[in-house]
Amino acid sequence: MKEFIEYIAKYLVDKPNEVLVTEIVGESTTICELRVDQTDIGKVIGKHGQTAKSMRVIIAAASAKRGKRSVFQILE
Repeated sequence: MKEFIEYIAKYLVDKPNEVLVTEIVGESTTICELRVDQTDIGKVIGKHGQTAKSMRVIIAAASAKRGKRSVFQILE
């Protein structure tokens, strides 16, 4: 999941070297935290949050297929 989020985020931002994804794996839930440069946060969130919402839907679907739950967070 971590590699997938990195892949998407690096193509969205202007500074791909600043993309950092942290994955905290629990027993039934995985938390994925995305950090990008301050100037690129708007690109990752998108208009009215549509890009972030789309990423959450894809991550949730992939996690459900594995029988787990994932939480996706964009950190500043």
